[in-house]
Amino acid sequence: MIGIGILGAAHIHTPNFAQRLRNRESVRVVAVWDHDGERAQRYATMFGAQLASTPEQVLTNSQVEAVIICAETSRHADLVLETTAARKHLFVEKPLAARAEEAFELARAIEGAGVKFQTGYFMRSHPINRFLKQEIAQGRFGRITRVRASNGHAGALLGWFDTEWRWMADLNDAGVGGFGDLGSHALDLMLWLLEGDFVRSATACIGNATGRYGETDEFGEGLLDFSSGAVGTVAAGWVDLDNPAQLIVSGTRAHAAVVNGELYYKCEEIEGADGRTPWADLPEPLPHAFELFLDALEGQDVPLVSPMEAARVVSVMDAMYEGSARKSWVTPRWD
Repeated sequence: MIGIGILGAAHIHTPNFAQRLRNRESVRVVAVWDHDGERAQRYATMFGAQLASTPEQVLTNSQVEAVIICAETSRHADLVLETTAARKHLFVEKPLAARAEEAFELARAIEGAGVKFQTGYFMRSHPINRFLKQEIAQGRFGRITRVRASNGHAGALLGWFDTEWRWMADLNDAGVGGFGDLGSHALDLMLWLLEGDFVRSATACIGNATGRYGETDEFGEGLLDFSSGAVGTVAAGWVDLDNPAQLIVSGTRAHAAVVNGELYYKCEEIEGADGRTPWADLPEPLPHAFELFLDALEGQDVPLVSPMEAARVVSVMDAMYEGSARKSWVTPRWD
């Protein structure tokens, strides 16, 4: 049995992760800490785990081999640095940090500790995205001229962050609002698809539609200038009634569009890829990002998000927010 410690259970995805842990016979939650005593007690009771009064009690427990950090983003830095000092493997729910400088500091600490790391960018596991990654790597798109990724839901309209998850709409705790929260998934997907390319400059237009959470942003669209000359567009928000056009990749030799979860692929090199009917010849999905972390703990050789990749998502997102505030282009830090 692999001993797991939980440091913070604030994130909206925690219940989902908890269920995945309960379904996995190879792991056991040993200890739980959260600054919110009621929340800590709830999860400690759920798992029959030790209720820790400090993070140190979790990290010094000899049975704890890996740590799940689902705390408020504002608490990530201290918890990640304490965990790496204790040489424990760690899953940190995205984003790794709110600001670029802190994200790269944490990435260096994780790499220096030599531990396994993962974060929650699950879109890499989807069959369509895996197929496009493969096609891009094989050069089938020719020169990629633009990529557009969109990720939105109606969470703000439906009041998802009114009660238990209120901190996610508090800029002091979360660092970002709807654009950064959902846009980080779209951005990670784009950077992963265009691996080897880097963002030279970034900007965005970010706004608030309802005022339900004060001045916290609820939607936005960012523009990225890649070193290859490709143009990236990232759209995201909590006030989208629908999100049918999820991804476009346009190149000089191929074009892909993901609409309502189906891929329309046009490529003259591949028979049947006419762009008019859904393309179904796709690889099998990989497990969810959280499951991949548990697989890695079991010793399986699985793809994980690297600490530096997680930091770059924060850095580019940070640059887009700064660009929106300054009404100008910003050069993101890359390493």
